[in-house]
Amino acid sequence: MKVLHGTTTVGLKLRDSVVIAADKRASQGYFIAHKRVRKIIKIDDHVVMSIAGLVADAQILASQLQYLARKFKYEEGVQVPVRTLVSYLGLLLNTYKYFPFEVQLIVGGYDTEPRLYAVQWFGDYTEENYAVTGSGSPVAIGLLESRYSPDLSVEEAVKLALEAIRASTRRDVFSGEGVDVAVVKKGSIEINTLALW
Repeated sequence: MKVLHGTTTVGLKLRDSVVIAADKRASQGYFIAHKRVRKIIKIDDHVVMSIAGLVADAQILASQLQYLARKFKYEEGVQVPVRTLVSYLGLLLNTYKYFPFEVQLIVGGYDTEPRLYAVQWFGDYTEENYAVTGSGSPVAIGLLESRYSPDLSVEEAVKLALEAIRASTRRDVFSGEGVDVAVVKKGSIEINTLALW
């Protein structure tokens, strides 16, 4: 029997920053396993990753990316480009396509400019202006498509991300409990927990 997993994560690329948000509910089938899970992982001082899917799989992948970021900084003396991290992640996922990591990921960061990537199970990735993952994504994407603009302020983007996740919790039993929001700007990452309602 397959165990059901779900979540809702949202990413928005703005002119000078990236906003990523994720709900906090962890589920196993229809059982709420935990209500305060952090689904946004800091990879380096300029990159974060949101996770939807199996937590253990995502933790392994995050550890690999964190190692690569440290190694690159040590050897090259500069921060690793976001696309380099995502490309490596794609290769890693594709290597295990016959025994796949069960994850959908959003990677957001700021190197020379804001970057946002959606990464799928088998390693394919696309650079996006906005992205959603998880079981609540069919509801959240509609709200983003109708209201997204790269000219949103950070405050407006956070509000839109919260509204998208709130909308998904009304239709998706696997999403809920609150939201973590990461704002990535040039030279800084700020991650906060916000109430959903």
